[in-house]
Amino acid sequence: MKKQSDNNPNNPGNPSDACQDRRQTGFLDFLNRKVEEYNQPAFIKDDPISVPHMFSSKADIEIAGLFAAVFAWGNRTTIINKSKELMRLMDNSPHEFVLHHKDSDLKTLLSFKHRTFNATDLLYFIDFLHNHFKNHDSLEPAFLKGFSPTDKDTTGALNGFYTYFFGGTDVPQRTRKHIAAPFRHSSCKRISMYLRWMVRNDKKGVDFGLWTGISPAQLVCPIDLHVARVAYRFGILHRQQIDWQAALELTSCLRNYDPEDPVKYDFALFALGVVEKF
Repeated sequence: MKKQSDNNPNNPGNPSDACQDRRQTGFLDFLNRKVEEYNQPAFIKDDPISVPHMFSSKADIEIAGLFAAVFAWGNRTTIINKSKELMRLMDNSPHEFVLHHKDSDLKTLLSFKHRTFNATDLLYFIDFLHNHFKNHDSLEPAFLKGFSPTDKDTTGALNGFYTYFFGGTDVPQRTRKHIAAPFRHSSCKRISMYLRWMVRNDKKGVDFGLWTGISPAQLVCPIDLHVARVAYRFGILHRQQIDWQAALELTSCLRNYDPEDPVKYDFALFALGVVEKF
């Protein structure tokens, strides 16, 4: 088994060969078993995806999911609690709130803070969502601005969303750090996770499958230190810098295992890294 120290970015070997080699071992069976183990409704309650699962309407799910994904760094319990706190401040009706709030309603948001996300960021998010939902009944079009159905992956979708999200005239510079984009050399872990939630539709009850403009085959696997550690250990990731190129490399490997739904393996890699401390 390849050690992380063997993964020299200047001499990475052929990641595709490593993926193919793994198909000849028990590794793929192991990975598929882990997907089945964690891609279950029981997974929901301890994960930020539990926040959009509080709602039944499409727009509420989309808005709650966006905030939960943006908040998703650090302790998962804290992420969930802070997301639920924000939903309560929005009267547990996020779509209604962003569309029809009054200026006086915004005062209740001024004390909200989660790590580096503060009231300035929140008010900009609310303003963006208000303007978007005045003209659309879903957030999906926001992710299709720079996307083509023939794209191999979601690079264009994420770059387009970033440009659209910050297309206003009074954008707080501090808020830009809360929406990642490939052209900014981010891993885009949280926004890729959000797309997984919205796009994958495997009827397992975890991901929502609300959107059809992007296919599961085009999704990119969310990657962070935990997922990368597991991927290095299995020899299915070689790039040392955890950025968008690493996410694309890992996803390219996972497509060898399931070209139609490579990101289902996020359940296995995430759980092995975060839950099982693999």
